[in-house]
Amino acid sequence: MSYDRYVAICLPLHYEVIMCPRKCMWAVAAVWVSGGISGTLCTATTFSIRFCRAKIIHQFFCDIPQLLKLSCSNDYLGVMGAVVFLSALAFACFVGIVLSYIQIFSTVFRMPSAEGRSKVFSTCLPHLFVVSLFLSTGYCVYLNPTSDFPTALDFLFSIFYTVLPPTLNPFIYSLRNESLKRAIRKLLLSEEFIGKNHLRSFVSGC
Repeated sequence: MSYDRYVAICLPLHYEVIMCPRKCMWAVAAVWVSGGISGTLCTATTFSIRFCRAKIIHQFFCDIPQLLKLSCSNDYLGVMGAVVFLSALAFACFVGIVLSYIQIFSTVFRMPSAEGRSKVFSTCLPHLFVVSLFLSTGYCVYLNPTSDFPTALDFLFSIFYTVLPPTLNPFIYSLRNESLKRAIRKLLLSEEFIGKNHLRSFVSGC
């Protein structure tokens, strides 16, 4: 999404060529493959660990740090490989986002129109907010020592980085679409019209 914003703002005349469906398909395929590799590595390393403690995970999903606390084996080579791969992937994404937004903001601040700058900020800041929320809460969860008795704040951070970003993304990106906005307005107006008709029918029936 940050690269899409970069192309739309910094290279608007080349947007249709750079973000053509064929190239976007390859980008989506790369995301799916990298996500599949990450999930496979995590699952495989989890099955390779021996568990001998109480089978209680203090989390609402099978988080790797919580699973490692239940382990009684010292063979963490596979886990470390998965962590290194995920860290490299996350770092590459982070660098891409930072570079994209450096270019975006340098272009925005050169814009003479205040209205144009406001429009760009209203488009980019929601995406930046979701990414910052995901990274900051994920940082708090994974870089803090894993506790035997997590606090409510630990659960809250886990919800922030696992549940909120995927929930907010469709709203943030879809509500920028004018066709969707018109459809929502039309739906709300029709529901309001139906509600008023029902109210009139009820009053006249009384």
